[in-house]
Amino acid sequence: MKTEGYIYLYTGNGKGKTTAALGLALRAAGAGLQVFIAQFVKGMHYSELESIRNVPQITIRQYGLDCFIVKEPTEKDILAARKGLDEITEIIRHNQAGLVILDEVCISLHYKLFGLEEIIGLLKSKPESMEIVMTGRYAPHELYEYADLITEMKKVKHYYTKGIEARKGIEF
Repeated sequence: MKTEGYIYLYTGNGKGKTTAALGLALRAAGAGLQVFIAQFVKGMHYSELESIRNVPQITIRQYGLDCFIVKEPTEKDILAARKGLDEITEIIRHNQAGLVILDEVCISLHYKLFGLEEIIGLLKSKPESMEIVMTGRYAPHELYEYADLITEMKKVKHYYTKGIEARKGIEF
């Protein structure tokens, strides 16, 4: 049975965008789909990397070097993101996964690591049955036109405001 794949966008200033995408990845893997997760901007070790290593249907790659979000990206940051975009383009072109997650692609667009027209081109070239998930704050409204499902995570309250730092296993 052939089914149509959809395009998802998880954005907003609230917590949970990557977590939602990872949950979908686990569900897809459990159903036998191959999953490819491209983490743009991220280069640090996150705990989900350990869990995903135990799921053979999921491949995850990071295309970030270090956290530049508090400063401007360097040429090396741009090259790392471009490498990821090139790899994802091939995966989509050759239909090598049932689910492709572009984690923090919206942040990458915000910092101009690559162009919006490149991402729109990828979305337009998506094989019919492939699912694509995009995550990140600052989603350009042009992406809303291409998404079939949009969830905006809204921060209502967060313990960070009380000075609580990121905790292993919860935030990283």
